Amino acid sequence: MPAFITPTVIAHLVLIFAVMNMLVLSSAFMVWMERKVCAYIQDRLGPNRVGFEGLLQPFADVFKLLLKEELVPKAADKLLFLLAPIISVAAALTAFSVVPFGTQITLFGLLDPPLRLEVTDVNVGILVVFAITSMGVYGIVLAGWSSNSKYSLLGGLRSSAQMISYEISYGLALAAVVMLAGSLSLREVVMNQSGYWWHLIPRWYLFLQPLGFLIFFTAGVAETNRAPFDFPEAEQELVAGYHTEYSSMSFGLFFLAEYVNMVTVSAVATSLYLGGWLGPFLPDWLGWIWFLIKTLALLFFYVWMRWTLPRYRYDQLMEFGWKYLLPVAIVNLIVTAALVIWLG
Repeated sequence: MPAFITPTVIAHLVLIFAVMNMLVLSSAFMVWMERKVCAYIQDRLGPNRVGFEGLLQPFADVFKLLLKEELVPKAADKLLFLLAPIISVAAALTAFSVVPFGTQITLFGLLDPPLRLEVTDVNVGILVVFAITSMGVYGIVLAGWSSNSKYSLLGGLRSSAQMISYEISYGLALAAVVMLAGSLSLREVVMNQSGYWWHLIPRWYLFLQPLGFLIFFTAGVAETNRAPFDFPEAEQELVAGYHTEYSSMSFGLFFLAEYVNMVTVSAVATSLYLGGWLGPFLPDWLGWIWFLIKTLALLFFYVWMRWTLPRYRYDQLMEFGWKYLLPVAIVNLIVTAALVIWLG
């Protein structure tokens, strides 16, 4: 065996493989959870035939998509048409790579040095997340343009305008947390939230930045094109928008990217505002359980909002982003900066 293949290297490769597969499986779980929550809100049962409580229904849906024919419109740009969903999924999966979801482990002393529970530790992880999530819009815009369909093009243009509008507020909310933590590393941001105030209240940035958390999560919902900001799809008026012309697994890849992006936004919000994997009652090496619980709570809120709030009109979306959310984000950043300077 080559000298560079050590137990730590093998464990890291296994971790990368496990994280990527868990992200894919999480999208299947989110489809099931969304349909179940929707059903309970509407006083229905939801999926309940395939597997226990319908748990295997998402896999049946994937199998159905695999059996469908892959159609490409005659007038479409075939290369870009097929490349667009791949870009969306690649950006969604890559963004999670810098999110830490636990402390380091030794696997009962087998690993030296210990393995950190994250794909890669980047000292500018917050900037990496912001940059990669911004790249996801290219997949949607290219899908709309390459389809050579007016409905798809409108969906792509709506998405680009929406994501650019809300990215500014998203970035300003991130900047406020960076000021408090004094670091761009997501791991250091989490570690700075360790401990308690008065031995009772966790030192989460949620309590120091409640407005920033609302701004970040609202912009995150808009970035992932979820209700009440789901204008790129807008089934009622755009016939599913940018992926109107897609079928088979190309169609499924866009949904995979959407749900993985939801997981990423929730995981980043957990790290920035909810103390990441830090929590009581569990040893450090089981902190990933707290991370999953917090992330799942935010994902449930995603689903709850979709089936509770009506969608804005497009002019209301833009008005809310530029006239309300952006000014509030700027004020929040200025006040945070002033308090950091004043209190040291």
